[in-house]
Amino acid sequence: MRARRLDDAEVKVDQDSMTRVIEVYRDASKDTLADRMGITIVEASADRVVGTMPVAGNIQPYGLLHGGASCVLAETLGSLASALHAGPDRATVGIEISATHHRAATSGQVTGVTTMLHGGRTITTHEIVITDDAGRRVCTSRLTCLLIDRVPGQPARTAPGAGAG
Repeated sequence: MRARRLDDAEVKVDQDSMTRVIEVYRDASKDTLADRMGITIVEASADRVVGTMPVAGNIQPYGLLHGGASCVLAETLGSLASALHAGPDRATVGIEISATHHRAATSGQVTGVTTMLHGGRTITTHEIVITDDAGRRVCTSRLTCLLIDRVPGQPARTAPGAGAG
């Protein structure tokens, strides 16, 4: 994946194959929160990321999908989309997330679909819609990420999405 400057206001990322991006992200995510929660990326580009997460293991005491789990799914997907937009020489950090929980999920899996609302040089904003197995909206989240040259205290990242989440 290579970043290509179009003008001073926009950076466009040419995507590697979706399969390669997903493989690299999966390898970089081993033993992270997203891995422990069972999040799987099924589609990935700067404009749209889709992922799934099981409800089992991510519930609160009443047996419902935990609202925090929905936020983790949303931030994982939105951060990956932001990292793909930023390109391989930059990192992305979430700076604000909001979530509206519309209905409960009690079994199966949920699917999050991330859509870019704004993709600038320093800020990205994404909407993440999470639905249950029946296609009913469980949660709507909005994530804003800051694009930086590298994560403080860490070496420059070398893999797509390595700074995500």
